[in-house]
Amino acid sequence: MIVLILVSAVLLVWGFAAGWEKNKWLPVDVLLDWAYIMVVLTLAAVVFVGIGINVVNEPKSLVKMGIGLAAIAVVCLIAYILAPGAPAVGLITEQPSASTLKLTDTVLYLTYFSGILAIIAIVVGEIRLSITNKKG
Repeated sequence: MIVLILVSAVLLVWGFAAGWEKNKWLPVDVLLDWAYIMVVLTLAAVVFVGIGINVVNEPKSLVKMGIGLAAIAVVCLIAYILAPGAPAVGLITEQPSASTLKLTDTVLYLTYFSGILAIIAIVVGEIRLSITNKKG
């Protein structure tokens, strides 16, 4: 937490030194950029500290983590391949680029996959729980 406070202080000093108004930044833009930086730093700290602790406690967990990351990469690749990237229907302004449309469709498909997997996990978990409770 101290690191995040120090990073915030450094960003504040840098912002005043570089001049917030020079880049025509609005205060909301500055706050959003600061929030994005804090979220990325926090997530990175949680991931790297978690990996470090996990590797120290159980070195074989790195292989499991690699398999999990490979599975996630395969699911993302499948979503990217299936994403049509079709133009936005009913959009009055200029259409986004083809790569942007493909990326948004990919994220939409990943959301679908996650929702379906969550529902399946809940149903299977409840069935498994009811089976194990009847035996006891």
